[in-house]
Amino acid sequence: MTIPFFKPNPDITKPYSLMDLDDTLFQTQRKIDVWDLPTTEPENLVCATVNKQGEPLSFMSQRQATFFNWLLNSTELIIVTARDRSEIKRVKLPFDSWQVLTHGAIILTADGQLLSEWQQHMYSKLAPLQDKLNQLSEMFASHSKSEQSHLVFTPHIDSFNNGSVDKELTIYLAIKHAQKDHQALIDLAEKLPTLIRDFEQDFYVHVNANNLAILPHAVHKRHAVQFLLNNHLDRQRPSFGFGDSLADLPFLQLLDWYGMPNHGQLHERLSSQSC
Repeated sequence: MTIPFFKPNPDITKPYSLMDLDDTLFQTQRKIDVWDLPTTEPENLVCATVNKQGEPLSFMSQRQATFFNWLLNSTELIIVTARDRSEIKRVKLPFDSWQVLTHGAIILTADGQLLSEWQQHMYSKLAPLQDKLNQLSEMFASHSKSEQSHLVFTPHIDSFNNGSVDKELTIYLAIKHAQKDHQALIDLAEKLPTLIRDFEQDFYVHVNANNLAILPHAVHKRHAVQFLLNNHLDRQRPSFGFGDSLADLPFLQLLDWYGMPNHGQLHERLSSQSC
């Protein structure tokens, strides 16, 4: 068998790019200052997201904006994010392919419709955990109301179809610290397994800076990306991606190539191990 040498081909097959959003393609001004990112002078910033009042919240540097523009024109861009269906509406960037949302619990098609087969799968996984999620929700909601607490608690809820009816289910629980005490969230994460029976059997905890998430094992970016790769994406097309957090690494490892920005949790972990 004779194996041919490579020949350039002007007919381009677009690769898939599967991209995390926050702190990978854009970030808040506070993080821009902490990371000392280049091309972030006021005249170079591009607004990427707004808050609930419609005010600019996160920004792309000029380099990030150029990178994003290249992705839009040269790849099929698939977003893979912790943002839910409400939060993604505050991202003011154009997307025209699959969207993996809410840590992988939600998959939207290119036309913005819920992927029904994934909905039914997630319903079967989330429904049995609702009592425990509600128990945790009540515990944190009560704690966050005390004057001594600086915890800001948010349950993430969406509608799922079990094949016959739609039902609202809690997907995961998010906790922030009002004073941005990251160590307090790390300490809380260590205590969580003692709060309810079989916690570690049903849930895992992800902490990144001022974000703590309590997630069922079935909710993971990796699971959703694996489902797309197996059932909906063209196996002949190459794939690559980027993410900033340790929670991104499992889905990135499914791709042909992956990387990270030179800032954020994943970069810091790799840097500390190489010293």
